Parts: sequence; structure tokens; C-alpha cells
Amino acid sequence: MAPPLPLIVLLMIHGVSGADWSVSYSPSHICALKDSTVIMRCTYTYPTGHQIMEVFWTKTPVKDNGEYPDLSKDPEYSQRLQYLGDKQQNCTVRLSHVTLKDSHMYYFRFTTDKDKWIGKSGVTLTVTDLQVESPERVTEGDSVNLRCKSSCALTDRATFIWYKNSQPLTERRDRNNELLLQSVRREDSGRYSCAVDGHTHISPDVQLNVMYPPRSVSVSISPSGVIVEGDSVTLNCISDSNPPAEISWIKGGTIVGSGRIFNISKISSDDSGEYKCKSINEHGEKYSDTVTLNVMYPPRNVSVLINGSGVIVEGDSVTLNCISDSNPPDLNFSWFKENETSAVGSGQSFSALQSGRFYCQAHNQHGSQRSDAVTVTVKGRLVILYISIGGVCGAAVIITMLVIW
Repeated sequence: MAPPLPLIVLLMIHGVSGADWSVSYSPSHICALKDSTVIMRCTYTYPTGHQIMEVFWTKTPVKDNGEYPDLSKDPEYSQRLQYLGDKQQNCTVRLSHVTLKDSHMYYFRFTTDKDKWIGKSGVTLTVTDLQVESPERVTEGDSVNLRCKSSCALTDRATFIWYKNSQPLTERRDRNNELLLQSVRREDSGRYSCAVDGHTHISPDVQLNVMYPPRSVSVSISPSGVIVEGDSVTLNCISDSNPPAEISWIKGGTIVGSGRIFNISKISSDDSGEYKCKSINEHGEKYSDTVTLNVMYPPRNVSVLINGSGVIVEGDSVTLNCISDSNPPDLNFSWFKENETSAVGSGQSFSALQSGRFYCQAHNQHGSQRSDAVTVTVKGRLVILYISIGGVCGAAVIITMLVIW
């Protein structure tokens, strides 16, 4: 019976079957949020008569020698790991600012003056971050549900906070990890993120893209003042829509261009008229109000209209009218006799009393133009002859008008 005795003693020392050696973890699985602080609660027992010499937490043994490293001496843990237990029964430890790399199985190990022990069941620590789950595209009026997701169920009961464009949605602070947006509007578009109350970690932003048909469609004109023939004019169609709308330009009932900007490099009077733009995407269409292009230009096609044949008798007159096309239509007119520098009349009509070649000049604030000259001819003069017949009493007078050519 002598040989078995040393074997029995050895088994008791190493605790393989000894009931007095134990390490208990509560809980044995921890899901913690990135950047948070984790407390791994732990108790341990050992046989009476042993004195605790060393306590520490460890993880996977070193491959070279099979030894378990003391995490408090590891540079990755030394500043973040704090032992909260004692050298009697409590082996609780705190790990702060946990990272995704800290996801491991952790063990408590202790040595006595007679032996050493490790609680091999360990604590499984899973470190998670937060992600917002959102549909890529939603249409105005839809009901949208955003979820704040983690890779595991957080051990601590969490209160979730939601952010839009980095600003907290103070009315959405609850234990539900979902954000419900009923009948979304375009104003709900933005960057959404979530966090857990009491923790610094915030999820990455997720863009919520709300689609809607064109609205607030209008046209701006540049330059905005008076437009003169030859100017460069730009029409800009302003439209609020998502996705961006296709733009077409309509003059009267005819499509004359496309694209947000419609440019007329050298505008002419033919470009005058009413314009509007049409904005359309897959969700609808809308027209802008009509704008009017009123192109100003100097007089043109100036001509003289003769009231009659242009042949008159001396002492009589002929009326000349100056005809012109211009914008604005209000013009000033001057009349000249050919080869003379001074004006002989003004106004749209002129009465010519003598022979000659006459022309008119029309002008407005944008320029002037003269007509071709027309010829007025005086063909004769009127002579009155008085012939008396008879005596003083009862005499008859005969008046004869004679035109001499």
C-alpha cells in the first residue's frame, strides 16, 4: 500500500480533484462596449493552511514555455488593468478603455506557499462597437426604422442615445435600440449615429437619404437688369429634389434646351419671349413660373413713307413719316436735308415745303439709325390773274389761277 500514498498527496497539492481549490467568475460571459470599463467579478478558495503569495490575471499561456503571463506587467494592459481583490477570497479586476483587441478568455491565477492554481473556466470578454443599420434609400412618406446594433448583447442594461448630424436627439433616449421615423420628410435626411448613455463611444455615421419629387422650382436671370441685344444672358433653373432632377427649357410650347443652366451667348430680339423650366425625376415633376425675356435694341429698318407722290406745287407741302423698329418703341426723330448738317425738323412726321432729298434719323438709349433719303420735287408756282370787264358800275371781275411749270 506504500506506493499510492505519494500520488494521493500530489493530486491534492495540484488541486486536480481537491474540492478546496476553486475560482468562480460572475458572470462568465461579458459583452462590453468599446472604450468602456469592464469589471470581471471573481472569488477563489484554497485549502486551509496555505498562504497566498501571488495573485494575477492572465490569458493564453506563452507558447515557448507554457507559462501564463501576468497582464499587469504587459504594456498593453498595465495602465488599464486594476486589481480590486485581495489575497483572501476576492479576485475581482477592472479593465478600462477596452478595445476590440481585448476580446479574449481571461483567467485568474494564484500561488500559495505550497502550490499554484488557475481558474480554467475563465471569463469570456467580447468587446463590441456600435453600428447603425439603416435602409440605403427611402421615399418621402415612408416609415423608417433605424437600429443601433452590436455584435453581442450588452451585459449591462443600456440606455441608447441617438444623434443626427452630431447633435443629440434629446427626445430619443430610451432602452430601445431602435429609432422609428414615421412618415419621413426631406428634413429627416442627415447623418445618424447612436451611443449608449454613460459611454463615450459613438457609432460611425450612417447617411439617411430621403427621396422626394421636385419642389420649389424657379428661374433666375443673369444679368437681372435691362437686357440689350448682343448681351450674354444666363437662365438658371433652381430645383429642390432628390435624386437631382433632369431639367428642360421651354419657350412658348417648344423645348429649346436642357440642363440646369441655359445660356444665350449673343442674345437677339428673336430670343425675346416667355421661358420656364421643367424639373423631373423618378418621383414626380414640376414646372417653374414663367419668366419673360424682353430684349432691348436700337432702331433698325428705318425708312421714310411719303404721303402722296412726292411731287408738289410751290407753296404747298408734302408729309413725310419716319418708320422704325426698336425696343423700347419710344423714339426721338430728327429730319435732315441731304448734304446739310443741321436738322430741319423733328418728330415722326415732317412737312416738306421745298424740293430736295430728305431723310430721318431715329434714336433711343441703345443707338440710332438713319433712313435712306427720299426726293421731294416742287413742279411749279401758282399765279392769280385779275381781269376787269365793263365800267365802274356793274363791272365784272374775272379771276384766273394759272400754274406755271
